[in-house]
Amino acid sequence: MISGRSSAAAGEVRIGLLAGSGRFPIVFAEAARRQGLKVACIAIKHEASDELRSLCDSFHRIGVAKLGGMIRAFRADGVSRAVMAGKVHKSVIFTPWRFLHLVPDLRMVQMWYGRGRSDNRDDSILLNVIAEFERDGIAFESALDYCPELLVQAGTLTRHAPSPRELEDVEFGWTLAKEMGRLDVGQSVAVKEKAALAVEAIEGTDRCIARAGELCRAGGWTLVKVAKPQQDMRFDVPTIGVDTIENLHRARARVLAIEAGRTILLDQEEVISRAEKHRISIVAVQ
Repeated sequence: MISGRSSAAAGEVRIGLLAGSGRFPIVFAEAARRQGLKVACIAIKHEASDELRSLCDSFHRIGVAKLGGMIRAFRADGVSRAVMAGKVHKSVIFTPWRFLHLVPDLRMVQMWYGRGRSDNRDDSILLNVIAEFERDGIAFESALDYCPELLVQAGTLTRHAPSPRELEDVEFGWTLAKEMGRLDVGQSVAVKEKAALAVEAIEGTDRCIARAGELCRAGGWTLVKVAKPQQDMRFDVPTIGVDTIENLHRARARVLAIEAGRTILLDQEEVISRAEKHRISIVAVQ
């Protein structure tokens, strides 16, 4: 499904937005508009918000397996630079009868089966996708180049800081989370009393939080969320928002530790306000 102008005006330069779920694509589009940039949006079907229609100069709703369709849409809009923003739930590749469910186009089939013995970790898949866009003259940049203010600064963000014992859990969880990131498994680890409650994998942070809450009925646990040691800032940058805080509250967490300078914090004032209301400490660690 395509709306908006189907091609760019002569000489007009646009920034492409490959949008997944969550607030980040919306915040990026708003930032780009403030900078006077034209945004051509490819909204991943079943993922990206319809709110992007009114924020972008062109809007294309395309299925996640239509790689050729995405490339053609960006080229029709005169896009030579693009960014990724938002999450795409990778579990879709394990849908029963996935070929019939996703109906990949020829370009996707060629890319997927042309990877040889490559694994299906996030970095492996996304770097192959980026390479396909680059073959058609579309280079991906970091969305944070356009809105660097979203990266959280070091320090305790809430009025109440973690206790000494909670800081010990932060340090313990940090080592585990960095190792999981190095392996490209996930970015988050839930910890209490120097024991790992839950480790994020394909399910994502929100379901990792829910699982930790189920396993620790007493509450008072800590979530540590970090960037990978080899983090490519063009995609999959750790992101925290209001929903994260509400999910932590429901799961009876007490501390959220994130990595300063390498974590996106959306709607910061609201996030901090909700955290203080729920007595959740937030600390950004250098």
